[in-house]
Amino acid sequence: MLNKDLNLNEKMFDADVEQVPIRKGFGEGFLIAGDNNEQVVGICADLTESTMMHLFRDKFPNRFVQVGVAEQNLATVASGMAAMGKIPFISSYAMFSPGRNWEQIRTTICYNDRPVKIAGSHAGISVGPDGGTHQAIEDIAITRVIPNMCVISPVDAVQAKLATIACAITPTPTYLRLVREKTAIMTTEKTPFEIGKSYIYWQPMNNNIATVGIIATGALVHKALLAAAELEKENIYVVVLALPTIKPLDTDGVLEFIKNNGNKLNGIVTVEEHQIAGGMGSAIAEFLVQNNPLPMRFVGVKDKFGQSGKPEELIEHYGMGTKDIIKAVKELL
Repeated sequence: MLNKDLNLNEKMFDADVEQVPIRKGFGEGFLIAGDNNEQVVGICADLTESTMMHLFRDKFPNRFVQVGVAEQNLATVASGMAAMGKIPFISSYAMFSPGRNWEQIRTTICYNDRPVKIAGSHAGISVGPDGGTHQAIEDIAITRVIPNMCVISPVDAVQAKLATIACAITPTPTYLRLVREKTAIMTTEKTPFEIGKSYIYWQPMNNNIATVGIIATGALVHKALLAAAELEKENIYVVVLALPTIKPLDTDGVLEFIKNNGNKLNGIVTVEEHQIAGGMGSAIAEFLVQNNPLPMRFVGVKDKFGQSGKPEELIEHYGMGTKDIIKAVKELL
C-alpha cells in the first residue's frame, strides 16, 4: 500500500490519473527560483519552448540569454557567469547537454565547482518518434561520474518543480534529468522532497513481510508501483524505494531500506529509463557490493540504441514495463 506519511497522490492507480510532462514542472520551478533570487539567470541553446524555459524568459528577459545551437558555448558561458556570482540554469535536450558538451561541463563547470544547473530535457527512450539519435539513455552514466556533480531524476512534474527550486539554493553543479512526454502525477505539493534523500513509496499491507525491494527513479517509479500492486494480488510482497537523487546517493536510506524493519530483503530490483550499464542500478550495485551484498536484477535498456516509436511501445519493447518489473521480482524469488 502507499506510504500514508508521504501525502502521495492516491489517484495514481486510476486509469484517468492526471498526467503532466516532467519538463513542465522544471519550467514552473525555474520561474519560482527566479522570483526568489535575482541572481538566477537562464541560458538556452535554441530550445526555449521545448525545455519550458520560455516561462522564465518572458518574465525576466534581461536575465535570459539565447546562445543558439552551440551547446559547448552554453556550458562555458554559464561557468563564466557563475564565477561572477550568478546562478545559471542551462537547458537543451539531454542528448546535446550534457551529451554534446560533456567536456565543457566537466572542465569549466565541475572542475571549477561552479553552481550551474543543467536541465537535460527529453531524456530516455520515451522521446518516442525522435528516434535513437535524440534519446539520451546514457546521461546518468556520464554525469554521475564527474566529481562535484549532483544528479537528480524527478519522479513527476510536481517533484521536478520542487527539485528545481531546491537546487537553485545549493552551491554545487547539478544535472536535472527531465522527460518530455506526459507522465503520471504520483506526488503532491505536500510530499517531502530533499536533495540527497530517498523515500519509501510502497509498503506491504497488513504488516506482511516484503521479500524483495524495488528501487526506481524518474517516471518509471509509477511502473514500479503498478508492479507492486499487481504482485500483492499474488501474495508477493515488495517494498518500493523512490530515488529522485542518484548522486549523492542516500546510502543511509538504502541500507535502512534493505534492513526492512529487521527483516532483511532477499534481493533488489532497480528500475530506470536508461542503459543498465553505468546508470542508477550500477550506483546501487557499487555501493551494496562493498557494504551489504545481495542478489540484484536490473530493469533498463540492455546495451542497445533507441529507435523511433510511440513512447509506451518503446518502454515495453525495451523491457521496462510493469510486466518486466514483475518478472524480475519473480526471478529473484
